[in-house]
Amino acid sequence: MPILRPHEPAANSPPPKPLIPGLPDDIAELCLLHLPYPYQALARSVSSSWNRVLQDPTFLLSKTSLSLSLPYLFVFAFHKSTSRIQWQALDPRSGRWFVLPPMPCPKSACPPAFACASMPRQGKLFVLGGMRTDTESPMRTAVVYHASTNQWSPSGVVGEGGGSIVVAGGSGPDLSSSTAAVERYDPREDAWREAAGMGGNGMVRYDSVVVGGRMYVTEGWTWPFMFTPRGAAYDAEGDTWREMGRGMREGWTGLSVVVGERLFVISEHGDHQLKVYDPEEDTWRYVGGDRFPCEDVHKPFAASAAEEGAEEEAAVIYVVGSGLRVGVGTVRVGKDGEFWVEWRVLAAPKAFQDLSPCNCQVLYA
Repeated sequence: MPILRPHEPAANSPPPKPLIPGLPDDIAELCLLHLPYPYQALARSVSSSWNRVLQDPTFLLSKTSLSLSLPYLFVFAFHKSTSRIQWQALDPRSGRWFVLPPMPCPKSACPPAFACASMPRQGKLFVLGGMRTDTESPMRTAVVYHASTNQWSPSGVVGEGGGSIVVAGGSGPDLSSSTAAVERYDPREDAWREAAGMGGNGMVRYDSVVVGGRMYVTEGWTWPFMFTPRGAAYDAEGDTWREMGRGMREGWTGLSVVVGERLFVISEHGDHQLKVYDPEEDTWRYVGGDRFPCEDVHKPFAASAAEEGAEEEAAVIYVVGSGLRVGVGTVRVGKDGEFWVEWRVLAAPKAFQDLSPCNCQVLYA
């Protein structure tokens, strides 16, 4: 029984050629479903019949239902000397890198000014906002990358998918400008709508994360650490802001990742120790196990995470450093409920030594 919808030939047309000579089409379709990323998109050029099957809307659904999609790390990087943007995808199982098609944006775009979000299980990556360095003016970029086709498109061509994207930013001439404007983007309607503002003078955003249905924005600690950083929490359902808990904002000392409903931070200072936030106690606890491999993975960092779904309840944290060297931390929960981590490092090609990461996202492809 075919996995995909049967394709009926037109009247008086010759019977279609088999997808793979010598195999029934349902077996051939199974073979195509097992092609790893990014070769499914490349295989469309093999023949018109392959292209038809690989572009069938039910193909991705079949791959998802059979749990054939695997996590890949997509890294938004730029050349330190030229600021030229380059997207790379890493297969963490083999350590192989794949270059993505160029993202549609002006050459004068400032790479760190973009914001990125994703729908991991749908294999969709959004790039929003941005700033031009030649005119020092903000951009309203909204493009989406589809892992299933290995292509970029305007964000309106998204299709089904729930939720919205909340963007908090400013329009000042540099990246230290205060976060004053807050907007919500609905990818289904391809429309921006103004959201409730933070109030006051806003804040300089250091890091932000969405966990438990709320978006948290923090200023982070800055030298000489004389003033406690401010922090705020946005409730999308009520379109309201409130002050972040004291323990949360004072202990938020690094780059954040979310695993399930748990917030982790890779500390920016010292030996970059991993810690996890306890919302009930409004405090942070250090994660046991290995030290972060700071001798091999150097700042600036970009981080993301993926749940493995294994019986040990393992999750994987990816920290991309300068030159796109990647620290991979496997986080598990012990019988006592405490977290512990094991780190390993994935080396990068020498050609990446001048690349600096801006953002990274895990997508299933």
